[in-house]
Amino acid sequence: MCDSTFPVWFLSVLFLTMSGCQQKAPSFYSLNDFYKVPKTDVHFHYNSTDGRFLQFADSVKFRIVSPNVDSGRSPEEQLAVSMELKRQYPERFAFLGTFSVNHYGTPGFADTIISVINQDMQAGASGIKIWKNIGMVLKDSAGRFVMADDPAFAPVFSYLEKNNIPLMAHLGEPRNCWLPLEEMTLGNDHRYFSNHPEYHMYLHPEAPSYEDQINARDTLLQRYPGIRFTGAHLASLEWNIGEQALRLDKYPQLDMDMSARIGHLQYQSLKDYDKVRNFLIKYSDRIMYGTDGSVSPGDTVYGKVTRRLERGWLSHWVYLATDSVITVDDLGGKQVKGLKLPAAVIDKIYNKNAEKFFTK
Repeated sequence: MCDSTFPVWFLSVLFLTMSGCQQKAPSFYSLNDFYKVPKTDVHFHYNSTDGRFLQFADSVKFRIVSPNVDSGRSPEEQLAVSMELKRQYPERFAFLGTFSVNHYGTPGFADTIISVINQDMQAGASGIKIWKNIGMVLKDSAGRFVMADDPAFAPVFSYLEKNNIPLMAHLGEPRNCWLPLEEMTLGNDHRYFSNHPEYHMYLHPEAPSYEDQINARDTLLQRYPGIRFTGAHLASLEWNIGEQALRLDKYPQLDMDMSARIGHLQYQSLKDYDKVRNFLIKYSDRIMYGTDGSVSPGDTVYGKVTRRLERGWLSHWVYLATDSVITVDDLGGKQVKGLKLPAAVIDKIYNKNAEKFFTK
């Protein structure tokens, strides 16, 4: 701190040589900076009205974006929870609305969806989320899978584009989903598809292929260039940062969140550390931090839940912000070196790129 008892001439020299007493912005962050630096988790399913965990997130400098999803509890129930949390924590909590597709093929299908979108936006939503049931579950009357580029959805996407409503899309799944369990590259994919064989597409050769899912999503990007489009889970291109870069270069309206796919970045950084690091630096304006974490009504033990949240958030910070070596269970206990991204890059990925969800 500046000492006013120093002679004026000394303070003048000090100002000229050190540009005053202000601290210089750090080039890189440390482990301890995790608790100081503003952050946003742009993909966290907050499904409880218990605000204690939002308060905990705030205590470690996290804002939360909670995307509702056409699965589990009805969109209406999810909206009620989101509205209450948004009312209580308007600066720390944002949410994305969603809509059901169960009435596909009925008269007024698109009009009904647009009405729901309007309701969500009026209730304070920052955008709309669509889910993998489009392309992987939904079928028409002839038993054919309905993809996201189906003409029935065209009025919906046109409406989003015309009204500048952001869209987050979880379309498709990790490429591991189309592989046998023993060939999957990550332990969490192995566990998830072991527990959810209905979504393990290797077991369902009659369903659309991985390429079909990606092509349908890319068709949306081509048809609706005005939609601010977030590809959830690294846009289901998690296995190859080269494929991610191709889409980011081709579609300027596209950004991505890394939720539930950081392990795939770690897997690739084991093979080509500099390539992964340089990719995140180059596209730091287009990548957002997220976890796909959750808080549910059954999560009532404060200490247990907050330890889980802090452990997950902190482990990602160590990998992205520092060069510490960590053990990654999902990679069979392999040692992975942190990327030590520049502080300016961390600020974008962790916070600045998420401003669109908090600014209307």
